[in-house]
Amino acid sequence: MNADTIRQYVLERYVRPAQARGEKTVSVTAGDVQKALGLKNRIAWVCTALRADRFQSENHLRLKDETGPPSGMSTTVKFTFEIDSAGASEPNPLWQLRGIAKDIFKEGGEWENFIKGERQQLSDIQDKIGR
Repeated sequence: MNADTIRQYVLERYVRPAQARGEKTVSVTAGDVQKALGLKNRIAWVCTALRADRFQSENHLRLKDETGPPSGMSTTVKFTFEIDSAGASEPNPLWQLRGIAKDIFKEGGEWENFIKGERQQLSDIQDKIGR
């Protein structure tokens, strides 16, 4: 278990459902996350993972409010994030690559024939060098 696992859990269990419901904020209590993930004495880990700029920027969140003891490391710490609905709806840039090679192999079987040819060339080269 690592901080990425904690952030992924919160994203899937709290943030995405709130986004799907069109909510503007989402609240997460550190103790609930620790308990759900079966962690023991790892509340500082949970709190640090949720405060991370990385978690907030990657998921289009802004820490709006944090309540709890002054130490900021307790099962009672409650994080309230504001959801940036404009940023959340931006498509992943990798989706822009979808279909980029669609015109390279137009006929069925062309891809397989291409791969077979490449493998044969590699095999011929290996035979020449004695492998």
